[in-house]
Amino acid sequence: MKFSIPRNNLDEMLIYIWKIVDLPYIYYEDLLYKLIFEYFIFMPDEASSFIDDALKNGLLVQDKNKILSLSNDLYQHFLEWQKKRKLEIENNILNRKKRNKTLKIIQNNNENQFNQLLKKIIDSAALNRAVTVSDDAVEILNVDKEKGLLEAKIKGTKEERYIIIINIKKKALIHNCHDFETRRAKNKKFCKHLIKLFLTLKRENEELALYFLKPIINQINDWDFSS
Repeated sequence: MKFSIPRNNLDEMLIYIWKIVDLPYIYYEDLLYKLIFEYFIFMPDEASSFIDDALKNGLLVQDKNKILSLSNDLYQHFLEWQKKRKLEIENNILNRKKRNKTLKIIQNNNENQFNQLLKKIIDSAALNRAVTVSDDAVEILNVDKEKGLLEAKIKGTKEERYIIIINIKKKALIHNCHDFETRRAKNKKFCKHLIKLFLTLKRENEELALYFLKPIINQINDWDFSS
């Protein structure tokens, strides 16, 4: 969700304000008060000029009681935003439920071999962060079981694409996020990106996930964790 204020575009600025107001209509004086004293968007003279300009350009409609509402075109735009926002909230709730379910499965199911192995190389803080990483953040680039090679990229919080390379024959795990480089690698622990990678592999092919996870866990002291 974007929070930058589009001050140089009158209709976008009006929609921005209406998203905050979140009402079908509002009195002129009430909008003026909100813009100045509640939202701190304008100085008093700027606020009145903004409303008057919106009225002159037909972006706002005012009835005889000085009640303001958006023009029909802008109101339709506002309704579309509301629909998208509602869908976004519903998806967030659904994703949270999925994340909580994943956490419970890993934390409580000790019979599953994958869960047993994964728990040996993670901590609860990293796991909690891993389940917040979106599924589409993981991109599997190459899987070669004969060469024992797995290559992937994963999107970080700042849009970077981190690399992950696992080479079973060389016993090498390469990853370049800050947490892994500065903390996890020296302690032979997985960061949230590595956990997410293996959770993704497990969902798609648990046998393949185990193929790459087992050698790391079973020979952890022989492996080189680096960036």
